[in-house]
Amino acid sequence: MLKKVFGSAVFGVDATTITVEVNVDTGIGYHLVGLPDNAIKESNFRIAAALQNNGYKIPGKKLIINMSPADMRKEGSAYDLTLAMGILAASNQIKAENLEDFLIMGELSLDGNLQPIKGALPIAIKAREEGFKGFILPVQNAKEAAIVNDIQVFGVENIKQVIDFFDKDIPLEQTLVDTREEFYKNLEFPEHDFADVKGQESIKRCMEIAAAGGHNIILIGPPGAGKTMLAKRLPSILPPMTLKEALETTKIHSVAGRMKENTGLLAQRPFRNPHHTISDVALVGGGTFPQPGEISLAHNGVLFLDELPEFKRTVLEVMRQPLEDREVTISRARFTITYPSSFMLVASMNPSPSGYFNEPGAPVTSTPAEMQRYLSKISGPLLDRIDIHIEVTPVPFEKLSEERKAEASVEIRNRVIAARDIQTERFQALENVHYNAQMSTKLIRKYCQLDETSLSLLKTAMERLNLSARAYDRILKVARTIADLEQSEHITQAHIGEAIQYRSLDRDGWLG
Repeated sequence: MLKKVFGSAVFGVDATTITVEVNVDTGIGYHLVGLPDNAIKESNFRIAAALQNNGYKIPGKKLIINMSPADMRKEGSAYDLTLAMGILAASNQIKAENLEDFLIMGELSLDGNLQPIKGALPIAIKAREEGFKGFILPVQNAKEAAIVNDIQVFGVENIKQVIDFFDKDIPLEQTLVDTREEFYKNLEFPEHDFADVKGQESIKRCMEIAAAGGHNIILIGPPGAGKTMLAKRLPSILPPMTLKEALETTKIHSVAGRMKENTGLLAQRPFRNPHHTISDVALVGGGTFPQPGEISLAHNGVLFLDELPEFKRTVLEVMRQPLEDREVTISRARFTITYPSSFMLVASMNPSPSGYFNEPGAPVTSTPAEMQRYLSKISGPLLDRIDIHIEVTPVPFEKLSEERKAEASVEIRNRVIAARDIQTERFQALENVHYNAQMSTKLIRKYCQLDETSLSLLKTAMERLNLSARAYDRILKVARTIADLEQSEHITQAHIGEAIQYRSLDRDGWLG
């Protein structure tokens, strides 16, 4: 007897429905075809034990199982429940007239309990698109899948519940999630606050500009100056994610298997802080079976690279294209996958191998040549893609010992949101541009027009600092953001002057 049951495979951030055809015939044997990987090939042992421990068995007949489309590679252990239900239905151990109305996924333990799967959200989205009545999956992933409306989601703990649902019409409890309520409920304020940072007013100003325009930023300063402390507080002044951004972010984390159990929608902007020993594949994504990397996990959030020169040069160079295109494409012989990677890059570094600037009173100093060699570990093209360069100096004792609280993140955030609102209105007719850092050269020419005095100032800076064309565009973008923060329609000479200051690494003489 032939029976069909449906599962799903995830490629990139989208799912593809897999039809599992189970045929029971005379003879003996178990044949699983359709390009399954080793985890799926081993499933017959898990399925046999799970069925036996729940009063059922794999029939002693010839079983042929095809996973269609047969030319697509399938991977992972999430098909255990799909295969098990197909075997039971095809061998007439259960009645399952409506089996084809449901998409079924789950990894089986030997006692029949279900383990969580990856990619529940994109699978649920695909199931709704293809008109399935419901989606049966492990209870740990149920809230994540239930974000998708217009499809019934049933979270189960054991295969026996699924068998009883089809064979004995014992109803399963549907998981219901109000997506909007879940989203707004989780918009709580992050634990790190700029009120905890003493002094560093100029750096906070830079962080505010970076947050308002979505600009990449690099902090250069000696150990203990507060670079990491400032970077960790950047998400606290970013605008709240929109519902669309939250769904995009949740989708990526779901595919990567980074969702916590019983978690629905991710409402907080991600903050990723990879160690400097990370490989290029772990950073941008890839592998034999491609998975999202850190830059995609930081989508709609912040990627913090601490001690930038300590990262391998090859790792940093692979970020060039994603920083420009805001997506990363991974190509293999048989397929190509694109992951979104629209993130804010925040990097920090010491100015020299000794850790200190070359100035009187520094505990240890390095020669200008040593400092230049240290800085040259980071390529010019990568630095060009970072809009704001700022020096961070140690906080004096008088500031550290002050009792007065600094400006709180919520106050800075309100100004950032006001500036972002201006940008949202400006770019409302454009689909993929939402803030100033995303402007193309064409948009820069349209929205960053300068008067004669501003143009003269920028020309002088370009000639003296020997800036590249990309740095020119970066200055205009930052100046546009500064003007937005001041609710100014036009970019003035003051805005250009401040933006030029934020190109520290382009200035001659900063090495001392």
